[in-house]
Order: sequence, then structure tokens, then C-alpha cells
Amino acid sequence: MSSPTTAVVGTGIVGIATAYYLAKQHGQGNITLVDRSQPMTFTSAQSGENYRNWWSHPTMVDFTNRSIALLEEIARDSGNRINMTRRGYALATRESDIDTLVAELRKGFGDKVDALLRFHTGGSASTYYPFEKPDWEGVPDGVDIVQNQDLIRSRFPSFDHAIRSIIHVRRGGDISGQQLGMYMLEYLREAGASRVIGEVKSIAAGNGFRVEVSTTDGVKQLQADRIVNAAGPFAGKIAAMLGVDLPLQNVLQQKISFEDSAGAVPRAQPFSIDLDPQLIDWTDEERAMLRQDADAAWMAEKMPGSIHCRPDGGDGGKWIKLGWAFNNTPSEARWEPAFDDNFPDIVLRGASRLTPALKTYYGRLPRGMHHYGGYYTMTKENWPLIGPMGPEGAFMNCALSGYGTMSACAAGELCAAWIANAPRPAYADGFSMARYANAQMMASLLDTDKGVL
Repeated sequence: MSSPTTAVVGTGIVGIATAYYLAKQHGQGNITLVDRSQPMTFTSAQSGENYRNWWSHPTMVDFTNRSIALLEEIARDSGNRINMTRRGYALATRESDIDTLVAELRKGFGDKVDALLRFHTGGSASTYYPFEKPDWEGVPDGVDIVQNQDLIRSRFPSFDHAIRSIIHVRRGGDISGQQLGMYMLEYLREAGASRVIGEVKSIAAGNGFRVEVSTTDGVKQLQADRIVNAAGPFAGKIAAMLGVDLPLQNVLQQKISFEDSAGAVPRAQPFSIDLDPQLIDWTDEERAMLRQDADAAWMAEKMPGSIHCRPDGGDGGKWIKLGWAFNNTPSEARWEPAFDDNFPDIVLRGASRLTPALKTYYGRLPRGMHHYGGYYTMTKENWPLIGPMGPEGAFMNCALSGYGTMSACAAGELCAAWIANAPRPAYADGFSMARYANAQMMASLLDTDKGVL
């Protein structure tokens, strides 16, 4: 007897991972992947390609720990085709009182926390595992908290000398999201999955699902027993075709990448985040001019922290990535988002506060600089939506905002378990629509740091 047919709408990394685990763990390869374009060419193509298990809630820690374990499994099985490294996340602040940050760590790691936090206050730290080698094997879990400025300067020589505390999350690093997607697609091809390139125009429920897809060869009708909404920024639109209103919003975030010909950022540097709010490094004249322009005045005022920077392209590469998720205004998703022409200068000047050597690029960013971005599709609490969606046989895997690549494996595995009616992890119900019936839980989530980076 053949397995039920499943149509997955969306071939970003989340949709691909859902199909992959449905085939790999449940033997169901009768899958059709539907998207208007080639796989991994919209939101997934704009990924920062980072991963971490640092969250303020133990459920999110468990979820991402599971995803990282699955990534490590793929790295081993593929000879590290996905280029997985584990230099961690280095969170930097000029504050010496970091009790609030440590409390967030304690909240996230729960009853395991005492074994996972390591404090380094002396000038040398033999227990502070090095990060110069990128391999993930052997790197300790947990967090190294460094509060000796001599030690900070010796390990992070490019950082602003005013940095007083480093919170180094060790189970973190980067991967190649594109290679992860290709690896999964190759498995799916062997398992018998197929693809349809076209835009979904309508979905009708009843005796399965009838999906109308507009392709270059005309309208095509697909019939499937189950359907998965993994449409990223367009998940709300797909859900509405089935009469379902999902609590989603899209927020556009931007990044830049360029060749660091000046060597401002050491190649062995972890993914680095400046936690401190700041005034962007304008001259007094520039700031005065900005304040005279109603549309630009915000750039002259205090900006939030969490600007980030990392090397890109491995130890032998020269490129770096800079990002700053300061936008919090929801907008309607568009296939061709409009980017702010000021963003490259803003993010460069913001990043130069942590890495002063980046100032060499003021007014002369390389011509090949890449300015890009994508939508953070998210719930207000910034937890994903994974599980049943409306009519029987309809499922969703969406709202993974800025953490889609790092959590795709666990999200795909969980959604596949829902589809196959297989045993699910303890966090399953918390990521389904069931959580909205728990007022106490929702109040707690809305009062917790959202982890938006």
C-alpha cells in the first residue's frame, strides 16, 4: 500500500526539512514540493546561517538543542558538507554588572545551569576552551562568562577596549544553509519526492486537498491527502485559503556583506554581538543635519543594541557579514522587498563601535558590497507555529522569524511527526496553536526576551 500523498507549500529550508524528515524517519516519500521559484531562493537565501542554543526559555533551548544535534548528525554523515563550525556567539558589553543577563541564562538553561556556566575573572583561563579551531567536535556546551579585560583583549583583540564582559555561548556557530538544503533535496529525490514550480492560487479542502497552481505551462491541479503550509512570509496567505487566520506578522530585516580587504575582523572571530545601545558614530555636523530631516531624525537618536558581525567564507575567506535587526515595524510581504539605502552606512558605523578597525570603510564600502535582507515571519511571542492547522490533514511549519536555518531540522522533524501521527517531543504542544488557550503561559512568553537578532 502506497503512503499518503503530501503537498508541501514552500521550498525554503523549513519546507524542505519537513519533507526530508517525513521521508527519512517515517518512510513517506510520496511528497510534492510546491514553490513559485527554485528552492532556497527567497527567505532562506537571506539567512545569516548561524545557530545557537542561547534563549531565555528552556523550551526554546530544548528545541534548538535538538536541531543542533540533528545538524551535527548530518555534518558527520556527509563529511561536513554543510561546513558546520562551532566558534560560538560572543556577546559583548561595556557593563561589569551583568546580573540581568546571567539571570536570563539561568532561566533558559533551567536546572542544568550550574553545570553550564563557567566564570573567568582572572587574567588567564586554562578552562576557557579555545575557539580558534572551528570544529564542533569536543567544544564544551554551556557559556563562558569572561570579566577580565586583559583576558578579553588577548582573546578578542579587535574588540573595543572598553568591553568589560563577554558572554561566550559555546554551542553556536555557522553552517551553509544552502548545502543543508541541497543535501536534503538529494535524499528526497532518491526517496521519490517531486517538485512543481508555480504559485499556489487556491486550496480547497474535502476528500483531501485540491491545490491550484499557476505554472509557466498553465494552471495545474494537484490532489493531496495532506498539505503543509511552510510558505514563510506568505504562510498567512496560504492559511487564509483554508479559512485559517494565523497570528503572524512580517518584519523586514537587512544585512550587508563585503570583502574585508583591510582585515578588520579576525577570521577566527566568533559570531559577535554588541549588546549595548548606542548613538551611531556620526560627526556633530552630520547628526545636526539628520535631526533637521523628519524622515531621517531617528538615525541621530539612541539605537538599540544587538548589532552583529561575523567572518563569512571560512578561515580562508575574506568576506564579513554585518546585521542589525532594529526594525520592529510589521509590513506586508513582497517578493521584491524595498531596502533602505541608508542601511549599509548605518550598520557599518554601528558595528565599528565594537570593532573600531571597521572605520576604515567609512565612505568607501567596497563596490562589491552586497545589501540584502528578508522577512522575519513571527508571532508576537516569537515562538514558531508547528502542527495541525485548521481542516483535518492540514499542517503548518512557520513563524521561525530569524532562526529558521538553525531550527529547521527540529522544526521539520516535529512537523513530520505531527503528519505521521508519531510520538512527539515534550515541546510539541507549546509550538502548536494549543498554547493560545493557556493565558498564563502566553502572559509569561510575552514578558520574556524574544531573542530577536
